[in-house]
Amino acid sequence: MARIALALDTAGRRWSLIAAAVCLLPLLLQLPMPLPLVIAGAGAIAAAIASRRTAPGWLRTVLALAVFGLVLAQSGMNFGRDTGCALLAGMLAIKPSELRTVRDARSLLGFALFAPFATFLLDQGPLSLALGLIGAVLVLAALARLSEQESGLPAADVRHATRIGIVARLIAIGLPLALAAFWLFPRLATPLWGIPDLSTARPGLSDEMSPGDWIDLIADDTPAMRVTFRGAEPSTREMYWRGPTLTQYDGRSWTASQWLRSLPPATVEHGAPTWEYEIALEPTERNLLVALEMPLAFPDGMRAAHDYTLTSERRLDRVTRWQLRSAPPTRFEADLPDPLRRLALQLPDDFNPRTRALAQQWRAETADDGALVNRALAWIRSDFAYTLDTPLPGRHAVDEFLFDYRAGFCEHFSSAFAVLMREAGIPTRVVTGYTGGTRNRFGNYWIVRRMDAHAWNEVWLEGRGWVRVDPTAAVAPERIYDTLEDRLGADTGGGALPMADLGDWARRAWNDFVLGFDAARQQRMLQRIGFENIHTGGLAALFSLCAALALGWMLWLVARTERERDPLLRAWHRLGRRYARLGLARERHEPAIAWAERVRAARPHEAALVALTHRFVAARYAPSASDATLVRALRTHRPARETAR
Repeated sequence: MARIALALDTAGRRWSLIAAAVCLLPLLLQLPMPLPLVIAGAGAIAAAIASRRTAPGWLRTVLALAVFGLVLAQSGMNFGRDTGCALLAGMLAIKPSELRTVRDARSLLGFALFAPFATFLLDQGPLSLALGLIGAVLVLAALARLSEQESGLPAADVRHATRIGIVARLIAIGLPLALAAFWLFPRLATPLWGIPDLSTARPGLSDEMSPGDWIDLIADDTPAMRVTFRGAEPSTREMYWRGPTLTQYDGRSWTASQWLRSLPPATVEHGAPTWEYEIALEPTERNLLVALEMPLAFPDGMRAAHDYTLTSERRLDRVTRWQLRSAPPTRFEADLPDPLRRLALQLPDDFNPRTRALAQQWRAETADDGALVNRALAWIRSDFAYTLDTPLPGRHAVDEFLFDYRAGFCEHFSSAFAVLMREAGIPTRVVTGYTGGTRNRFGNYWIVRRMDAHAWNEVWLEGRGWVRVDPTAAVAPERIYDTLEDRLGADTGGGALPMADLGDWARRAWNDFVLGFDAARQQRMLQRIGFENIHTGGLAALFSLCAALALGWMLWLVARTERERDPLLRAWHRLGRRYARLGLARERHEPAIAWAERVRAARPHEAALVALTHRFVAARYAPSASDATLVRALRTHRPARETAR
């Protein structure tokens, strides 16, 4: 009970607060603003209050309710994985408000270890791992400091580097077992349990598009995927990464047809060349996939709808890799059945009367669908501009875009073009995805970022089927007065780009060799060391053998490690081992002072040992004569060197 109520000293408090703050840092980096700033501020207030006196219960309750309410308000009252992690961060931040005793400090440190684990539910990057490991090391060092306080050892008697070194040795003892578990534990195709959804999905493509909703997505320069080609590569103008196809329109939003997803893929005749590539897709918390137009086959786990909307059989909550082959289409669904034609011409009533009138006028002037498409593109090319600054659409959004402000980005162009073509009797749909990419100068792969998100159209023409039309690309470059680089302030020629490429190359290597270490990679690793086609049972036996060896190594190290709890006795026994290596070990029946005198008789220069031994005996058997610096003196003492006679 005396130990439980032991008041926390200044060094223990400082170590505990630093360790908890470092554990909290990686989790705060994954939360949306302004949550990290508010939580960090609440933590600073809680620590400041607790350093002076015990925070009253009502104040702790107010802080907890404030953090809880802010997190729920930020998440829109939606509970999910990110909401739970934010609540954990908030509770950890205000936990120091009750930090008074050694027991409170141990409770705080144990709670702090949950923060790095929660971080891995939101991000599994190398930075999160590095910060989490640093936090764990500091927690162990803080626990060591608490043990030192309980044993009565002053903080000044143990250097910080020594304490960290002890923790590092403890970690090294368990490292072989951890590596054996990572490399050799049989990999499962699917996890044993599911991970809760995020309350707010990550930015990415969806099966719905409303003009203006993409403004956040196309301002996001984080990678959406990384693509590695094997052999020939398409030009950036040919890089149309096809995603969801949107067919239904309600006057404002375009959505995918669930009926088409139940139909088999349409017939496609492919041309040349053929591109082989691997897509490493970043997690999106959805099941929508993309591929270079048009895929020749679909790997396991991928499904294609009739309109070639690609989906995964499971939610994309981690980095996934897809091996694909694509070739440009020459004929895409050349025969369009009447139900599909009606679907591709569907429009709501009483919307966009000016667009309807213009389309009817153009149709009356020509019966050639191709000529009508070219006329619309020519109009866009001559009279329209690209901009991210667009007003909020009204009821007749297409009329306003085509006849009033005539400026927008890809969502506006593709939506308006599809409505115009449908009013003219040409089956049309909107296709979303990504365009282009940036080659990484340190690796042989392409980076496609979320800001590369794009929307274009497909029109159905007799004899050719669905044909890609990109009205945004028809806008003259000299009329584009607000580019993405202007909006983001990007420096396309500065020295930051090589560093960004280097950082992305490192992240890709992390994805490949750590996050992407699946069953296939495990088999390839074992083949390189001589295990060909090892089955699950054999792999389990190999892991059990390596784990047993690692555990044996740990037990041997623990068994040979001194278990004496008293730091004074530990230092004294360590001193004795130094002289034992010189053939001057103390006999079990030999008193300490008698042993020291024997050593001095054999080595006349060991007067310091005799003085230390008298101090040890006094501290051991006469508590009033104890010396707080004696432990350090015993630790640092070394046998005197013999001088030449």
